Amino acid sequence: MKICVVGAGAIGGLLAGHLAEAGEEVTVIDQGAHLEAIQRSGLKLLMADGSEHLTHSLQALASIREAGRQDVVILAVKSQVLPEIAPELDSLMGNDTVIVPMQNGLPWWYFHKHGGEYDGRPIECLDPDGTLTAHIDSDRLIGCVVFPAGEIVSPGVVRHAEGNRFPLGELDGSDSERAQSLVATLTKAGFKSFVIDDIRAEIWLKLVGNLSFNPISALSHATLVDICQYPPSRALTQSLMEEAQAVANRLGVTLRVSIERRIAGGEKVGKHKTSMLQDVEAGRGLELEALMGAVVELGLLTGISTPGIDTIYALTRLLDKTMREDHGAVQMRSIA
Repeated sequence: MKICVVGAGAIGGLLAGHLAEAGEEVTVIDQGAHLEAIQRSGLKLLMADGSEHLTHSLQALASIREAGRQDVVILAVKSQVLPEIAPELDSLMGNDTVIVPMQNGLPWWYFHKHGGEYDGRPIECLDPDGTLTAHIDSDRLIGCVVFPAGEIVSPGVVRHAEGNRFPLGELDGSDSERAQSLVATLTKAGFKSFVIDDIRAEIWLKLVGNLSFNPISALSHATLVDICQYPPSRALTQSLMEEAQAVANRLGVTLRVSIERRIAGGEKVGKHKTSMLQDVEAGRGLELEALMGAVVELGLLTGISTPGIDTIYALTRLLDKTMREDHGAVQMRSIA
């Protein structure tokens, strides 16, 4: 199977490395020192179980348009990058090419083929000018929720922290042959994947953690276990999750895991820096709209108040704005 992974970061790199090892024809698209290291020395994975994998059997390119037609395109970039790459994706498309977005948070396609009251409605903060809708055919999409966590520790090297689940789902809830084929491919590569009939419910389950843990960690520079074991931040986490759950419930989604269990899961991960904290320390733009802005927008749409999310969203947006304007990063420095 020809698979193009756009973005070879923590998740894209993990997928690309294992898929290539499993015998798939993999191309990764990335930029800068990370790309150069992969081209020069291969892609190295440091797994949570202590194993190391060095993969040379993949193609690494800077340009999407050089990759050619693909069977599967995995979009493993941050949600704010999608509008930049969307116009170039047509060069990857064959007659039956499947696109699998793997972003955190709510996706721009949330109401596509939804079938409910808001069927077809855009989430404006995620696709304000319609670029994604115009350039990414919703008929090609298979939804996915990413549960693994990791980070780039140096150019060409990805460290896996925990998790290996990639549940998939068609936007209309059907059990398709193409989704099952992709499950088989991911399973062969060592991941836990399966088709579910309500991908949106699984998205919300992941989201309630991301919209609380990520911005709290970005603002406080605390790891997951620190957030969960400090009573005030644990209480704040629970409050934000409850607000998000209320929005999900109004949209007909029931979370299959309790909030207390969701927090306990975050605590179990340990001294892991969230992706947003990693971005703050590296001076990268923050993934705010998919994680928080979209929930605020849907809260307004459905009449559900989200005061805690509104407040944390405003503070984190200010942090992002300050970093961009000052071309800076924020890191904890020991003064001992």
